[in-house]
This record gives sequence, C-alpha cells and structure tokens, in this order.
Amino acid sequence: MIITRAPFRVSFCGGGSDLPSFYEKYGGCVLSTTIRKYMYLTIHTYFHKDQIRLKYSQTENIKSYDEIEHKYFRQCLKDFGIMGVEISSMADIPSGTGLGSSSSFTVALLQLLHTYKGEYVSKYKLAKDACEVEIDKLGEPIGKQDQFAAAFGGLKFYEFQQNGFVNVEPIVMAPQSYQMLEDNILMFYLGGKHSASAILKEQSQNVKTVDKAKVQQQMCDLTRTLKEELQKNNVDAMGELLHENWMLKKSLASGISNPLIDETYEKAMNAGALGGKLLGAGGAGFMIFYVKPENQGAVRSALNNLREMEFEMDNSGASIIHIDK
Repeated sequence: MIITRAPFRVSFCGGGSDLPSFYEKYGGCVLSTTIRKYMYLTIHTYFHKDQIRLKYSQTENIKSYDEIEHKYFRQCLKDFGIMGVEISSMADIPSGTGLGSSSSFTVALLQLLHTYKGEYVSKYKLAKDACEVEIDKLGEPIGKQDQFAAAFGGLKFYEFQQNGFVNVEPIVMAPQSYQMLEDNILMFYLGGKHSASAILKEQSQNVKTVDKAKVQQQMCDLTRTLKEELQKNNVDAMGELLHENWMLKKSLASGISNPLIDETYEKAMNAGALGGKLLGAGGAGFMIFYVKPENQGAVRSALNNLREMEFEMDNSGASIIHIDK
C-alpha cells in the first residue's frame, strides 16, 4: 500500500491573476499558504487484475477507463495506463469550500500513481502536470495557484509569467513572525458549497475588459506589497492588505459575495478585525480574518454562530507518507 497526501491552501492576495486570460497578457502573482488539513489517497494491488476499484464519496468497480465516472480518476488512470488497483480518497475538509480541494486531489493522485510505478517526480512537475490535467485536458476554467500550492506547500509567493512559467518564492520571516501570523488569523466556516468553475469562468471573461483588468492589476500590486511587508516582519500589514484585496475582489464577478458573507465580514470588522476575505472563488465556504490577540474574543463572540477551525500553517506540500509493497 502507498499513501500520499497534499495540503489545502489559504490564498491571501492576488487570486484570479493566475487565470490564463489575465496572466498571459499582464503576468500575475499570488501570496498563499498551505494549512495542516489534507487530501489523502491510497493505492494497493486489486485482486482482479483486469479491473479498477475506486472509493471516494461513492464506489466504482470498472473494467475500462471510459467507464469511470470520476473525471479526475478517469483522466489520470488513462494517462498512466494503470489497471488492477484499488484507490481510495479521503479528506479533512469537504470539497467546494474554497480551499483548493480539487487541485490537492489531482496533485496527490499524480504523486500516488508515479510512486506506484516506481517513478520520482519533482514538485514543479507535479504542479505543472496537475495544471495540464485540470485546465488543458478537463477544460476546467481555473487558475494555477492551487496546484502549485498543493505541490510545494508553505507560505509562498507565486509569480505567473506570460509564457506560462511559474516562479515559486518562499516568504522569509523571523520565526516569531511566522508564529504571530498563525496566531492572528482566525478561520470560520460559513457552510455551503460554491461552484468555483462558474464564478471563475465569469471572472475570466470579465478580466478581458480594461476596467476589470485594472482591478486585478491593483490586486497584484497589493500582493507584492504584502510580500515586502511580511519579509520586513511587519505582520500586521496583513490586516489592511487583506481588506483592500477583498474590496477589490468583490467587484470582479457577481457570485463572489452575497448578503451572508457581507454581514459576516461587517460583524468581524466591527468587533476589531483588521481585514479578511472569503477563501476560494466565492459564494460559500471559509472566511479568514486577521485579528490582534486583544480583539480575538470579541470577534469570536460576534461570529459565535459559525464554526471556527484552528489555523495552522503546513510547510511540507505534497508528500508520500507510507509505502509498503
């Protein structure tokens, strides 16, 4: 049996600039971190050598790749030409909640299949190949940040160049600054699921217009500023820049915010949060807020109808956590 895992991500600034419709024209950048919540995948040899058994939210027993309902399994297994295996997936957090779960799944699956075949694969190739599966082969209208975050892990600045290359740069801070950042971010679950594809498809079309492209460029400027401030150990800059980024992001597509999200944001800010945002494409899922310790009790009280999730940063990225052949 082989077990792999890939972390979920929290995007702070720049989301949307990783869409091809934007970065191919202007270049883009995102600053994000992965968290200690993971997608897990296991594989072992199946008794029936001419079949595949898949276990996720449902179970599939198939004899040909084209019979597979789960499109990510179907594409990857066909690409690798693997039969006679049983594969299971499980996750710490439900899909559709704004934490990049589909890309975490794809990255973990690719590493699983490479490892099963006895092949080494670099983190960059994992991310690049996951982008190819999701964007090029399956036609998902998504960007590149989630695949690279899941593969590399950690607090990183990702720069999306016009030619498609992605530069990955770690954010270097004093140890106490990492701890302060982790301690001052509160994460709450709004519930529900969003259709990231639908929102991102609209956003991708919108950034082709001059006014929306200017908004996205402003978000990239904020992202670069956040990178500089964090590397100066000015962790509190996260609050104001999160707020500015969120105000800009809401204008990019119609489904990004809604009355519940706006009300939650207002409550947190009135209780002392310095800034925050919805995670993912929009509409539902998780929200984060940057809150100094002295105001965290008030923010928790203001949002006591929501489930809080502990925020811990991951630094491992995609990993092989068990091999027993």
